Amino acid sequence: MKPPASPLFNWLNERAAGALVHPTSLPGTQGIGVLEAAAVDTLLDFLQSAGIRYWQICPLGPTGYGDSPYQCFSAFAGNPYLIDLKVLVDADLLNQSDLATLQALPRDRIDFGNLYGIKWPLLFKAYEAYSKSGGSFALYGSFKTFKKTHSEWLAPYCDFLALKDYFQGQPWWLWPEEVRFHSRALKSPLRKQVSVKADAHAFSQYLFFGQWNKVRAKAAGRHIQIIGDAPIFVAADSADVWAHPELFQIDQSTGEARAVAGVPPDYFSADGQLWGNPLYDWSVHQKEDYAWWIQRLEANLALCDVVRIDHFRGFDTYWSIPAGSPTARTGKWMQGPGLDFFHAVQQALPKCKLIAEDLGELAPSVVELRQATGLPGMTILQFAFGEDATNLYLPHNLEANSVIYPGTHDNDTTLSWYRTADDKTTDHVRRYLRIDGKKIGWDFIRASYSAVSNLAVIPLQDFMSLGSEARFNTPGLPQGNWQWRYRGEELRQLTANSGAYLRDMGELTGRVSPAT
Repeated sequence: MKPPASPLFNWLNERAAGALVHPTSLPGTQGIGVLEAAAVDTLLDFLQSAGIRYWQICPLGPTGYGDSPYQCFSAFAGNPYLIDLKVLVDADLLNQSDLATLQALPRDRIDFGNLYGIKWPLLFKAYEAYSKSGGSFALYGSFKTFKKTHSEWLAPYCDFLALKDYFQGQPWWLWPEEVRFHSRALKSPLRKQVSVKADAHAFSQYLFFGQWNKVRAKAAGRHIQIIGDAPIFVAADSADVWAHPELFQIDQSTGEARAVAGVPPDYFSADGQLWGNPLYDWSVHQKEDYAWWIQRLEANLALCDVVRIDHFRGFDTYWSIPAGSPTARTGKWMQGPGLDFFHAVQQALPKCKLIAEDLGELAPSVVELRQATGLPGMTILQFAFGEDATNLYLPHNLEANSVIYPGTHDNDTTLSWYRTADDKTTDHVRRYLRIDGKKIGWDFIRASYSAVSNLAVIPLQDFMSLGSEARFNTPGLPQGNWQWRYRGEELRQLTANSGAYLRDMGELTGRVSPAT
């Protein structure tokens, strides 16, 4: 498709600062960060006092095996782990004593194994109490209306989870033929048999959406926008693939994938990365005017103000690996939907705000696609050093329509990164930024604020000058990720010690208006 005369989108035209912190990292006594009013208010108060106008999070979906927010059971649903159960105690759907086992869990990290065994039974117990009460709980509006409003994705998702419970967690392609796809399950007596459990899962979604809407309103009241995250691919074992197999490159009878996603071998990995996600059948999406994707983005934008699209380059070309391959070496580049996709999005959602995750080595066609869309790309300051002046991530090579980060959820904290970097890299950092490196976390924050990029987003761990103990995710490491949490006292100290400094730095670099 011929590039448009002007970019399709043009929304990032003011300078601002943001903070990256996923809600699971919030402090509290329920084993994981939840949407508890006090914890959310304290974080938003810090952002407001520091003049930070964006709060970036990871995907909000229900996590599956591996606990990654980038491998969810649904691209539309919310994560029930984030539900504040104290609200249910106040509503007499749970007892205070029910929370004792959660309160015994660690407070500085998430024990996902024990959390799974404790929280789900409590959510089901709350639903049972709700049912026995005759549906009197209506703190977040009518449960019946909620189910009707979200029925298109909610009903298949809840059927999917109820059947997964019935089959003891097995992936859907191992289920009996009568329920192997949603279209078949609709005709199966088994669906009626698990209907109560399905409704219990719907009630959890009602609670999540009700509580998140309150968070969103609080943020908006402080003029803080939330940046969400949409992984380009969905998990193989998800309600999305089970309900819409025709949209993916899978066998329509058995459910087996014909090809899966990943990235080719590179400097960091001789075998490439074998992600295993099912690939889209883009020809089918195109015939349907990308309806599923537009619905997905609408759902994301109902929860957040801005959406970062992970692995943007996959819309240009994607690495297709034959199913069953032991590594990603055997893949090949295939053509994605390109600009046609973004034209459809622009027509359906003309005011949407998207960020393109365009990190890594990119073909010229990927750069051309991003420029044609007008979407701001991303740059990582940790990737800028150790080479020469042509490195595209160095501040002098950036452009205004971009988002700069010291590092993201996939990087080590800046403090730990610097401590483990080689001498050539650290020398380059010190000479380029004209610093001694003794306060490298703050050096990178100042460099990000001073950069030409209109948006600078800082991980909370860097604001707190934390080391590798606070790393959120290590790509390729199957266990131990997504567990970090901060303590309330740490944020209160940060607010007291650095809030005014950050606001002043924001004013000096044009990221905070003195009048706000």
